Amino acid sequence: MLVLMSSTTTARPGVSPSLSEAPVSAARVAALTGLIRSTTGESRTTRTPFTDQALAEVPVSSLDDVDAAFDAARVAQVRWAGTAVRDRASMLIRLHDLVLAHQGELMDLIQLESGKTRKHAYDEVLHLALTARYYGRRLRHLAGSSRKVGVFPLITQVTVHHVPKGVVGIISPWNYPLTMALADGIPAIAAGNVVVQKPDSQSPLTALAALELLRKAGAPTDVWQMVSGAGSVVGTAIVQQADYICFTGSTATGTGIAKLAAERLVGYSLELGGKNPMIVLPGADVEKAAEGAVGACFSSAGQLCVSIERLYVHDSLYDDFRDAFVRRVSSMSLGASLDWDVDMGSLVSASQLETVTKHVDDAVANGATVVTGGRARPDLGPYFFEPTVLEDVTPAAECFAEETFGPLVSLYRYGSVEEAVELANAGEYGLNASLFGPVPLAKRLAPRIKAGTVNINEGFAATFGSVDAPMGGMRTSGTGRRQGDEGFYRYTETQSVGVQRLVPVAGPAAIPAKPYAAVLTFLLRVLRRTTVRR
Repeated sequence: MLVLMSSTTTARPGVSPSLSEAPVSAARVAALTGLIRSTTGESRTTRTPFTDQALAEVPVSSLDDVDAAFDAARVAQVRWAGTAVRDRASMLIRLHDLVLAHQGELMDLIQLESGKTRKHAYDEVLHLALTARYYGRRLRHLAGSSRKVGVFPLITQVTVHHVPKGVVGIISPWNYPLTMALADGIPAIAAGNVVVQKPDSQSPLTALAALELLRKAGAPTDVWQMVSGAGSVVGTAIVQQADYICFTGSTATGTGIAKLAAERLVGYSLELGGKNPMIVLPGADVEKAAEGAVGACFSSAGQLCVSIERLYVHDSLYDDFRDAFVRRVSSMSLGASLDWDVDMGSLVSASQLETVTKHVDDAVANGATVVTGGRARPDLGPYFFEPTVLEDVTPAAECFAEETFGPLVSLYRYGSVEEAVELANAGEYGLNASLFGPVPLAKRLAPRIKAGTVNINEGFAATFGSVDAPMGGMRTSGTGRRQGDEGFYRYTETQSVGVQRLVPVAGPAAIPAKPYAAVLTFLLRVLRRTTVRR
């Protein structure tokens, strides 16, 4: 655990009062920030959301630093691509072990930079360890070549290879500062690429601690480099040089990145915004659905792309569900604590607090009712806001269709399952959805929901935690997929190598074109009745 000093935080009954006032030692900060490529001599101050106290002085990178990172990366990539697959796989297994061994410090940093609770910080440790182990174990299969059926069986042989793209640029967010810092890049380096990354300016220490563990696991220095600075400057420079871009963040920023990438004809994967729905189906267990909704809506204080912000409940269950849900939400504990006994932490910044406050006030002004919550809690910390449930939200309210990205959820009634599907699919987003109720009914409905992930009797963790399954958005929630095979192959170019034996595909020079075409026609009719296996 990091070097801490004791203090207290005023809290209502049931809220853990403990938090350090001097969260990270100067020596540790210096060790981590020394991993950033920076020659400017300039720095910016990061602050912990819990208290708004200064946390670290973080070096700022220049455009020359970005250029130098890419120059070094391109040299390193040639060597790294020649590294044996088994050695890359072994490195990832070592990373798995190191993440688990250093989870205490990692959770401290996650909390101090993002404001989330201990148990939600552990979710990141778990996800990163699972991702490292998954690709470590699957790499031999994923990186291997495969045989395909040639145009002429036996005479034509085709082998498909997966060639690394080169230098991958990663721009990672603040809300999941550990897992989003490394989980997207793990399959990239596993495939033989190298990475130049800009972590969010709010949460660089967590990303740097993860990079330190990656190097301890055996990754050469220039295989994964970090630069720091404003997204409009440093982030744009990465997009302008990378051979592939991975971005997690807002739809507006993602659209701009896509335009820049299109000008250079390079690939990208974007996980963007979401206004995610949950449907409580007829026949659902109300208590289980209410319990699931609490985690789905208020994990990481709702600052999660796959978090639920719209709750649709069948008329027959609505009153019972609302009472069960509100009872649980109103009893949640809030606080700034590095212990495990708090249910929800802080928002990350003044701007996030402003957005949540604005959405609640605007909804009420347009006829909505606050069922529980609805208040900022400056007695706990500068950016705390109570978990909030609204009813009677009208289309005139900003939070009706806009993503809040905070601890705010709206309750709605519906009469028929068809209506519920239509409501869930309303709007422009399509990232995540949840269905609570009888599994056979939920399975029938799931393919009709316009979302990249659909969780049955869970909020988001069933798909997010299943690293063998792809994850990503539809519509304006993004493009491309992380995790699973797709999360690996997005970082590769598919190359087909064909070997022709005995006769060329166009036929021997001694045979005129017309009779050769007749022979081919005959052979096609024979092959039509023949099963050729790979």
